[in-house]
Amino acid sequence: MVFIVIIILSFLLQLILPWWVILVLSFAVCGMIGKTVKISFWQPFLAIFVLWVAMALYKSMPNNHVLATRVAEMIGIKLWFIILPLTALIGGLVAGISGYCGFCFRKAVLNDKAKNN
Repeated sequence: MVFIVIIILSFLLQLILPWWVILVLSFAVCGMIGKTVKISFWQPFLAIFVLWVAMALYKSMPNNHVLATRVAEMIGIKLWFIILPLTALIGGLVAGISGYCGFCFRKAVLNDKAKNN
């Protein structure tokens, strides 16, 4: 459930907002519906990883990977297809850590409310 919500909302929101909207989205979704720590890290990680690889291929294929090749050469890698998982890994880690933080935030707030009652 977390995977589907994050991948759909990320796709739609990244059309109009900057890339870092995945931080806010992963934090909020895992804070609301994340069931465990593992789910709250791995589901956003995989959702963004898959989305970013798919979108990079979708945008890179029509121009014969010219930009990806130039970026790869700029950072010292000769092959353009190494850039795809590298970029997706960074996005996945950002989303996964944000989802984990959202889950932990919810647990901390719930525990704090239980202590105060």
